[in-house]
Amino acid sequence: MLVLFNKPYGVVSQFTALGGHPTLAEFGLPKGAYPAGRLDHDSEGLLLLTDDGALQARLSDPRFGHPRTYWAQVERVPDEAALDALRKGVALKDGKTRPAKARLIGEPSLPPRDPPVRFRKNVPTAWLELTLAEGKNRQVRRMTAAVGHPTLRLVRARIGGLDLSGLAPGRWRAVSDAERAAL
Repeated sequence: MLVLFNKPYGVVSQFTALGGHPTLAEFGLPKGAYPAGRLDHDSEGLLLLTDDGALQARLSDPRFGHPRTYWAQVERVPDEAALDALRKGVALKDGKTRPAKARLIGEPSLPPRDPPVRFRKNVPTAWLELTLAEGKNRQVRRMTAAVGHPTLRLVRARIGGLDLSGLAPGRWRAVSDAERAAL
């Protein structure tokens, strides 16, 4: 079984309690399905769960390079130099990231976040679409901060050929065999 879940902001990507945050146990997910990867509690969006250990390992292992696409709302509007740095890979404390696809996008159609992203009258924001083929801890946030544009809101929109289309936060659905082949 493979399940697509739209993880809301503030929820941890596990079934056991951690630091008072809501867990996956609160969403009626199928028994025996466990996360294939993770999203931090302050990130939102697509999380895959499966009962297939081999599939879980393949989806989580960066050697297989499954592309993951994120929408990041960042402080200030990145210039071409910042975007190019993201595309070439950014030096982080734990090593340089692999090259990524990076581009400015318009504000995606998302439900409001609760709590809302902080608003600063004198600091504009912009939305980036970043596609990575690796998954270092808090990588998107660290990459955007490294190029001078801290992330304010982060949503994983796609993993391989699977996306959040039509799936509200806190909702899940089983992935069809045809969709599974898109991974």
